[in-house]
Amino acid sequence: MPKLALGMSGFETGVAVMPLVKGDLAGRVRGTKRLLTVAAAIMSVFLILSSFATTVLIPEREFESGGKASGRALAYLAHGFLGDWFGSLYDVSTIAILWFAGASALAGLLNLVPRYLPRYGMAPDWTRATRPLVLVFTAIAFAITIIFDADVDAQGGAYATGVLVLFMSANVAVALAARRHGQRGLMYGFVAIGVVLAYTLVANVIERPDGVKIASFFIVAIIVTSLVSRATRSTELRVSEVRLDAQADRFVRDACGEIHLIANEPHRRDQDEYHDKLRETWLNHRLHSRDPIIFVEVTVPDASEFETELRVTGEERYGHRILRVESSTVPNALAALMLYLRDRTGRVPHVYFHWAEGNPITAMLRYLVFGGGDVPPLTREVLRQAEPALERRPHVHVG
Repeated sequence: MPKLALGMSGFETGVAVMPLVKGDLAGRVRGTKRLLTVAAAIMSVFLILSSFATTVLIPEREFESGGKASGRALAYLAHGFLGDWFGSLYDVSTIAILWFAGASALAGLLNLVPRYLPRYGMAPDWTRATRPLVLVFTAIAFAITIIFDADVDAQGGAYATGVLVLFMSANVAVALAARRHGQRGLMYGFVAIGVVLAYTLVANVIERPDGVKIASFFIVAIIVTSLVSRATRSTELRVSEVRLDAQADRFVRDACGEIHLIANEPHRRDQDEYHDKLRETWLNHRLHSRDPIIFVEVTVPDASEFETELRVTGEERYGHRILRVESSTVPNALAALMLYLRDRTGRVPHVYFHWAEGNPITAMLRYLVFGGGDVPPLTREVLRQAEPALERRPHVHVG
């Protein structure tokens, strides 16, 4: 049974090319359903009939290692029953089909990787380009072939493991979705399918552990690459666009000149918090009372996001004007907001911080994982990289 999992390989290729289906949203959904249904029907018929035919027509000893049908059962039947001319034509057709299957998988990866991995900081920014990715995937293909010594059975085991894990993950996702929508019949159906897939996966891993070995290598490689990529790209702006609501836009227009922002980490958000923060800033930075002051507060709902769109909301509390922002990181959001205000007003804005207490290395790790950390120096570093001209760079004050 585990070896039959290879017959499902066409489905995962179909999933990879889903983003290439054309049309509007409704049309793409219909097209994708048609694509997967046709693939399922064709692969199911081919898989069952070919398994039956090869089991009945080929002697058992020929399936064993070194046998003439080992790894090439249908080719054995083509040569044996229809002659070498047809058998050779079948061999060439098989190679061509595998070429096209590889090209299809590559097209899917070239569409998926640039769209998601760099955006989440899991890959270097150069992976948005097609040509380097083609070279990387080709090198990986050669490396796998060398690692498995071009052994069809070993690569088949690894491939079946990957396909089964993909299917089981998708099955868990749709089962949870069915439960959330109250579709109990569908949920139990997917649970039953999940049991079969889990059994097949465990049996395949026990029989052919090569798949776990290669999967472990790729998991470690992806995690290491992701950590290195996120660390090296951590001081990018990481903001695709800045949008102000009507209230925030009014605050900016009313400033009429230099904008002074006080960075505040929101806690109780009561009157005492804002009065204390304003008094602290006046004492530390000797601000004039006539300077237009705006508080800015950045919260991090999801630090796993790497590139975000900045939505700035204006709010008045206890006579203070506040700009509220949600972002995956605090320093990058503040830097992007200040650059936007500079371009919008034509004047270089100022932002005021107080020094944070604690170990700077711990703060840097907090920044990489949770998007916070030691905000003032990181904000300044993001601005330094984004704006090399010192006279145009927004001012960061720390006291």
